[in-house]
Amino acid sequence: MTNADSVQSLIDQLHEQAEMDRSDEATPDVGIIMGSDSDLATMAGGKGKRPGATGALADELDFAEQTDYTDAPDARFTFESFVVSAHRTPELMYAYAETAEARGLDVIIAGAGGKSADLPNMTASIAYPLPVIGVPVQEKSVDSVIGMPQGAPITAVDAGKSFNAALTAAQILSRKHPELRERLQTYHDGLQAGVGAVSRDLHELGTPGFKDAHWD
Repeated sequence: MTNADSVQSLIDQLHEQAEMDRSDEATPDVGIIMGSDSDLATMAGGKGKRPGATGALADELDFAEQTDYTDAPDARFTFESFVVSAHRTPELMYAYAETAEARGLDVIIAGAGGKSADLPNMTASIAYPLPVIGVPVQEKSVDSVIGMPQGAPITAVDAGKSFNAALTAAQILSRKHPELRERLQTYHDGLQAGVGAVSRDLHELGTPGFKDAHWD
């Protein structure tokens, strides 16, 4: 299969899935797309990077990654991942955004790097009114991601913070899923408890003792 055939097969697959009669429980809730597999360290975490969107969804909120559209995991909340380049594979980007709602997605997280990080805002324009959360993979990508004209909305996070994009996606979903709201609250409570524990240790151990206990 040539590269062109591979892209076309993905486009055909997306359109075929959009025609399927699948329940909300059987389709991915969140789509994670990125302009290149080099963005995966930011979007998923790893390679010395902070945790990414994949980690937030899977590790903190118990989402499962759906890799087969016709065979959903047992988990109620799921996400999918694709590489979709706005510049190298514009037809694939268009097909993904155009079919997202029909395929059952409720929100898309789109990450891209470089000065021409067009994937998030182009996806937002095509998928409208489906919400899209943009992730600038690098600082130089911020202006491109957030530079949408009036009437063409996109939500965006700071450079590299795809973890926050995933939390925002879960917040959007939680408006109609109380179970997910509870998971978000549990995560937030854990953050508060962690800060409280660190603050008490710093106060009671003093700075030298805290360094010895907590720093390598």
